[in-house]
Amino acid sequence: MKKIITLSAVLGTALCSYAQEASKIKVSGYVETSYGYDFNKPSDNNRPGFIYSHNRSNEVTLNLGFIKAAYDNGAVRANLALMAGSYANANLAAEPGVFKNIYEANAGIKLSKTQNLWIDAGVFSSHIGFESAVSKDCWVLSRNISSENTPYFETGAKISYGTEDGKFSATVLYLNGWQRITRQNENSQPAAGVQLTWKPTDRITVNYSNYLGTEGADSVRVQRFYHNVYGIFQLTDHFGVTLGLDYGTQQKEKGKSAKNEVFSPVAIAQYRFHPKWAMAGRVEYYEDKNGVLIATGTPEGFKTTGYSLNIDYAPVSNAVVRLEGKLYDSKDKIFVRKATAVNYNAAITASIAVAF
Repeated sequence: MKKIITLSAVLGTALCSYAQEASKIKVSGYVETSYGYDFNKPSDNNRPGFIYSHNRSNEVTLNLGFIKAAYDNGAVRANLALMAGSYANANLAAEPGVFKNIYEANAGIKLSKTQNLWIDAGVFSSHIGFESAVSKDCWVLSRNISSENTPYFETGAKISYGTEDGKFSATVLYLNGWQRITRQNENSQPAAGVQLTWKPTDRITVNYSNYLGTEGADSVRVQRFYHNVYGIFQLTDHFGVTLGLDYGTQQKEKGKSAKNEVFSPVAIAQYRFHPKWAMAGRVEYYEDKNGVLIATGTPEGFKTTGYSLNIDYAPVSNAVVRLEGKLYDSKDKIFVRKATAVNYNAAITASIAVAF
């Protein structure tokens, strides 16, 4: 009888421990379907080449869907998310095999018992910009040009620190490169980045992020140095403004001091006029004359102003239905309409996004 009681106690303890660990695992998911119509009527149904999310025209598509498991026991943590959709096809086209379906895969260890100090390694969301691939979490349905042409994801290791009150955080990153899971062939140089975030109140977020790395094979590699600054200001319960500025440089030639530049300011305003309804507008400008990130082959390069306006309906807290109109106006004729070069592009996009 004593042995039976002892065995029962052991099994009970083991099951209790297993239940406690299992409770630390959270499974979540996200599905966003969309329909876009490009008024320039591209023959291959692809939006302009600098667009990577919501980039299909005249078709109902899965823009992004993923299932995620997250584990955190306070001392170690891990995340694994597998995805599918047109976003994955466009953004991970250069990655080999099953890497194309990884949205997130990382593990971390807490370095201090008394401080919020962590080291994480793997594939994680980019530290650059205020808009992610998860459209539901963004004020505007589609991404701004600078978000589309900076990393959505990155691979490497990072050390992060956050104050106990949540008002300040700092992250230092060691990366495989600019939006890469696998390192670029014949490039032996790692990349690095820094992110500093300050939240003086629950209505204000100010962020600075940078990236320093090289592009190209070692024999011809050039250095890229990119900066991103933004502020999110929730001015009232109903009205908020986001202001961002990106500035990047890249060597014209290895060993030379001359540099090409990328410059992009953006402003977004959101007004929530009902608990279930909101509107947002965005104005942006993107200049990349020498094709550092967006090559056009035209005299003035990519000098484009963008305007967008969307309306959102959120019937429940974890779902949103959205409609957006967008217009691009470029200095050069970088778009194509009926086999003719034009300097404008207009589109409408509708989406249904559900997080669970």
